[in-house]
Amino acid sequence: MAILSVNCGSSSLKYQLYDWDAQKALASGLIDRIGLKDSNIVHKYAGQKIERKDNCADHQTAFHLVLDFLLKEAKLISSLADIEGVGHRIVHGGVNFSASALIDDAALAEIKANKDLAPLHTPPNVVGIESAREVMPDTPQVAIFDTAFHQTMPEYAYAYALNYELAQKYKIRKYGFHGSSHRYVSERAAALLDNRPGWKAIIVHVGNGSSLSAVRDGKCLDTSMGLTPLAGVIMGTRAGDIDPAIVQFLVHKTGETVEQIMSRLNKESGMLGVSGFSDQRDILAGAARGDTRCQLALQMQAYSVKKYIGAYLAALNGADALIFTAGIGENSPDFRQAVCENMSALGLELDVAKNQERSGAERLISAPDSQIKIFVVPTNEEFIIARDVIELVRGKN
Repeated sequence: MAILSVNCGSSSLKYQLYDWDAQKALASGLIDRIGLKDSNIVHKYAGQKIERKDNCADHQTAFHLVLDFLLKEAKLISSLADIEGVGHRIVHGGVNFSASALIDDAALAEIKANKDLAPLHTPPNVVGIESAREVMPDTPQVAIFDTAFHQTMPEYAYAYALNYELAQKYKIRKYGFHGSSHRYVSERAAALLDNRPGWKAIIVHVGNGSSLSAVRDGKCLDTSMGLTPLAGVIMGTRAGDIDPAIVQFLVHKTGETVEQIMSRLNKESGMLGVSGFSDQRDILAGAARGDTRCQLALQMQAYSVKKYIGAYLAALNGADALIFTAGIGENSPDFRQAVCENMSALGLELDVAKNQERSGAERLISAPDSQIKIFVVPTNEEFIIARDVIELVRGKN
């Protein structure tokens, strides 16, 4: 049986069709520019990449286009009954969702109630759910929350030092994101560390969006992102941690609104803001040819990650493993080396030759005398989504 995973953005729909029994992806794709003329449509399956343009008025139309492709063009399913469940990646689960959940009317209402916590993400997430429920009313729908994995954080780690009553009233706290990735990698960490009781790991998820987590025995004790995905380390286009007074300062200096400044912090800052590029490959190429802004961006990125690693080593009282994952964490030896340089006092020693090896496999890259093992673990969020759907759907039957 197949599982369909759906990730709706404000003007996009990403999908993957996953064969649970064969443990492999059958197809994936993206429809963007939804609501505009000439929407971009990309489907990948059986080693092929199909690209085309179409007029896609809304997310429901996009969902129909995906199902039509899977049914009629790729013929990967013979009917909608071949899809056992639909998994929806939901960015924000608020305080009430500590695990994935079947979507009924009550669950959908609770997801909608969290709109203020993720105003950019929740509305399109809801549209994706409602579109799928309308097109496939008899198929179970499951919400997989980015925030769920981090709900084990103690209050002293997730609370902000704000007026307590105000924070409680508006649910202002650290939530954390990239939960499916951190959960998958933490499960692999347990296996790599022989499941010994009390194991401790720091997970470094670095792609265009980036976050770290401190994990003990599979439970998150702290994470770098906060109320929103803007907080934490420097990212592709997001500023990460800054003095909050900068927002007011820029409002006064530029005459722009708070919303405009926040958009800049999310979309025009980070590596893009410093270097002029958001793609790591462009930044590395620029640094190699002597572009000082690219060099500065790389130094700032590595330094921001180093600081969190140091903080989490203190919070965990040491660690058994440091694990790199996601696009940059998995594929950039230069990034990993920059992060691990001059960390020997904290027990981290990189094997330079192993780090430079190009491989899509899970691997150890620390030196033999490193007190903390350093791993590269390719993340697999789609597996987590598919497994959660299967467990909830089959558990229901």
